Amino acid sequence: MRDRVPMRFFVWTFLWSWIVWAPLALAGLGVVPLDADLVASLALPAAMLGAFGPAVGAVIAIWTLEGRAALGRFLRRFASLRFGWRAWTAMLVLLGALSAVAWYLPELFGEPRLPMLLPTAAAFPVWLVLMTLLGGGQEEVGWRAYVLEPLERRYGLWGGNVVLGLVWALWHLPLWFVPGSSQEHMPVIAFTMGTIGLSFFFSWVLKASGGRPLSGLVAHGAYNAYIALFPTLVMLPDATQTRWWIHQSLVLVVGILFMLRLTRRRGRGAGERRAVQRHLATGRGGDARERAQKGG
Repeated sequence: MRDRVPMRFFVWTFLWSWIVWAPLALAGLGVVPLDADLVASLALPAAMLGAFGPAVGAVIAIWTLEGRAALGRFLRRFASLRFGWRAWTAMLVLLGALSAVAWYLPELFGEPRLPMLLPTAAAFPVWLVLMTLLGGGQEEVGWRAYVLEPLERRYGLWGGNVVLGLVWALWHLPLWFVPGSSQEHMPVIAFTMGTIGLSFFFSWVLKASGGRPLSGLVAHGAYNAYIALFPTLVMLPDATQTRWWIHQSLVLVVGILFMLRLTRRRGRGAGERRAVQRHLATGRGGDARERAQKGG
C-alpha cells in the first residue's frame, strides 16, 4: 500500500488547509467583505492552523487505507531524537549559515540591514521549538514522514522530490492573497525554488537520521526559525526582495548538492550489492562445477 501514491492524502491535505485559508484569501481579493484589520490579525493563527493540513491528510489516509494499528505504528516512529551528528549539524548549522549569508550579503552592496525579528537572540531556542511544533514543522508529519516515500518509489529520488516541492508550493497558493501573510510579499518563483531545494535537503536529512521522521519537523522548524533570527524577507509591498532571492537560490543549490551526494551514496550501495551477488553467484557456480568434476 505504501508503494502507491496515496491521492487521498493530497485531497484531505488541500481540503483542510484551503478551507481554513479560503475566507481570508477571498477577503483579500475583495470577494468577501471582512474588516482589513480583522483579516490581518487572523492571518498568523490561520496560517498555523492550516499548516496542520498535511498531518491531517496523513492521519486520515493511514487510518482509512491501512487501519488503526498502522496509524499507531506511524505515530510511534516520532518518538526518537537520535538523528546522528550529521543530520543535527546540517539542520542547526548549515540552515543557519544560509540564512545568515543571505541576510548579511546585501549590506556589502549598500542595502540597509534588516532588524532581527526576535526580541533577543537568546529567545531562539524557544522560537525553534515553536516553529517545529506550530510554525511549519508540523507540515512534515505529512510531507516527509508519510508521502515522500511513495513519491520517491513512484518517480525516483529526484523526480519524487521535485513533484513534492511543486505540490508543496501550490499548497501555499491561498496565502498569497491573505493580507498580512508572509507569502503576500514573496516572489512565487523564488518561493518555488526554495520548496524544491528544501525537498531535496529534507529528504537527505530524513535518510541521514536513519529514517526518523521527527528530523523533518526539526529541520523545517529550524529553517523557519532562522528567518526570524536572520530576516531575508522585507514585509513591505513592492519590495525588491533581494535577500529572499539570494536565500532561496542558496537553498536550491545546497539542496541539489545534498541530493547529488545522496544519489552517489545510493549508487555505491547498489554497486556493492551487485558485486556481492556476482560473487555469490560465481561461488555457487564454482562449487557446482567442482561437484560435477568429482562426480565425473
